[in-house]
Amino acid sequence: MTRAAVAVGRTALFKDIVARMEQWNVSALPVLEGDGRVVGVVSEADLLPKEEFRDSDPDRLTQRRRLGDLAKAGGVTADDLMSTPAVTVHADATLAEAARIMALKRVKRLPVVTAEGVLEGVVSRGDLLKVFLRDDRALADEIRREVLDVLFPAPVEPLHVVVVDGVVTLTGKVTDGTRIPLAVRMVRGVEGVVGVDCYLAEG
Repeated sequence: MTRAAVAVGRTALFKDIVARMEQWNVSALPVLEGDGRVVGVVSEADLLPKEEFRDSDPDRLTQRRRLGDLAKAGGVTADDLMSTPAVTVHADATLAEAARIMALKRVKRLPVVTAEGVLEGVVSRGDLLKVFLRDDRALADEIRREVLDVLFPAPVEPLHVVVVDGVVTLTGKVTDGTRIPLAVRMVRGVEGVVGVDCYLAEG
């Protein structure tokens, strides 16, 4: 996550919000109470209705369907414009959990908060993808140490881990074949793994 998170208060004005997004090249900003607690998020999607409805006179059906957007079109401050409650994630959440929340809620950035809801940073889609830049050798070392050595402490023959561009290949013979599916799941869960080819066998 990015710890130097850019945020605004409830009273931040529309133009100041746009300027801050432009300055920091971000698509959304957390909105904070005085104590640093996240109370909402204002995003580009929250700001666009002002332009969309600037010269239009929506009919009654549109007014009923787009009531929230019409209210935001008249918004002046972050308090008027923000989406609330804020979609956030705690600092101890895994990257997979953060990615799942982003996908389900269709957001590009997640404020990272403490148990009290105080802003600690922001995680973006780009942050989640950086994990796939992990070195292949580091991945192989972690898989050997955290998965294979734990599940198969006394293999029938040496176990081998080869990682190429994030794709893991496992080979060797183990005493307990029932643990092989668990090993594959655990390897898939290692941050930075793109795929797993498993040729482990019971011997």
